[in-house]
Amino acid sequence: MGLFDKIRGELIDIIEWLDDSRDTMVYRFPRYQNEIKMGAKLVVRESQTAVFVNEGQIADVFTPGTHTLETQNMPVLSTLKGWKYGFNSPFKAEVYFVSTRQFTELKWGTQNPIMLRDADFGMVRVRAFGGFSARVVDPGLFLKELVGTDGLFKTDEVKEYLRQMIVGRLAGALAHAQVAVLDLAANQEAIAARLAGTLTEELAPSGIAIPKFIIENVSLPPEVEAAMDKRTQMGVLGDLNKYTQFQTANAIENASNNPGGAGDALGIGLGVGLGQQAAAAMYQQPQAQAQPQHQPAGPPPLPVAAQWYIAVNGAQQGPLDEAGLQAQASSGALSGTTLVWKAGMGEWTPAASVPEVSRFLTQGPPPLPPQ
Repeated sequence: MGLFDKIRGELIDIIEWLDDSRDTMVYRFPRYQNEIKMGAKLVVRESQTAVFVNEGQIADVFTPGTHTLETQNMPVLSTLKGWKYGFNSPFKAEVYFVSTRQFTELKWGTQNPIMLRDADFGMVRVRAFGGFSARVVDPGLFLKELVGTDGLFKTDEVKEYLRQMIVGRLAGALAHAQVAVLDLAANQEAIAARLAGTLTEELAPSGIAIPKFIIENVSLPPEVEAAMDKRTQMGVLGDLNKYTQFQTANAIENASNNPGGAGDALGIGLGVGLGQQAAAAMYQQPQAQAQPQHQPAGPPPLPVAAQWYIAVNGAQQGPLDEAGLQAQASSGALSGTTLVWKAGMGEWTPAASVPEVSRFLTQGPPPLPPQ
């Protein structure tokens, strides 16, 4: 710093910070040899806090507003300096402006997958990513624990530390949630809220809070997602045979779009496969029809009466049931020599030789005794 800068620093009596960036968390106000005039104006804007540091020790902290630097409103610094009475000469102190607004657009993600035990998939590896916001809630602790003497402290210097803490607590948060992987999407907000509270509690000694934590996505390995997609397709089709037909149709379409040796070979293979499916279907259909069907419980069907045929004057008459045979016997058309036949008999047989029919023959009186 040259002579002109020295003179200009002594003439300036307003200490303020106009932040035109979106990632500066701490800014040290530049002054020649850190000299500040007694009675200078300190302007602290909303979302800012000014911290005075004397010889490496935090002194007074000023909240938003315009302050006149006098011994009356700098009690800690006055004690450190040993000012028993009013002191109007310039004094040395470092002034750090700490931004207390929310720093958004901070991202996090898992570089390596997290192992979880899931009720549906068993042991499964998941990846996750999202965003979060950070805010300085205790400027003094923040300067002591993280900033030190850095005159321009940005979010890049702390976000990796925060990301590691997030990833380190994420596995425990997902495990304690006891939610199936397929149900994580419905519970992401609740898990994120609990994780934000846990991180804020652990970061309290560093003066930082995590007011907002977002889980954008939890993803499974590609092979598991591919299997889930296949299962979804099968669920939509509802039938394994239809799914096979669907896959075959897709293969045929792909083969038609790829004329040449590979497409022709695929077409031949598909033709053979379809022929085998058709043959199997034709073979299975008669077997399915031949299988006995289970009948409902109940009495058996009534017996079917036998159907008889008789030869009268060289002509066939019938079919006749038992009542018909009785009527033919009563009329004399059926006698012992009348030929009769029914299904199951090899040939026509005289009625007298068939017990089932002979019982219907008319019994005449016995012959007369000899005279």
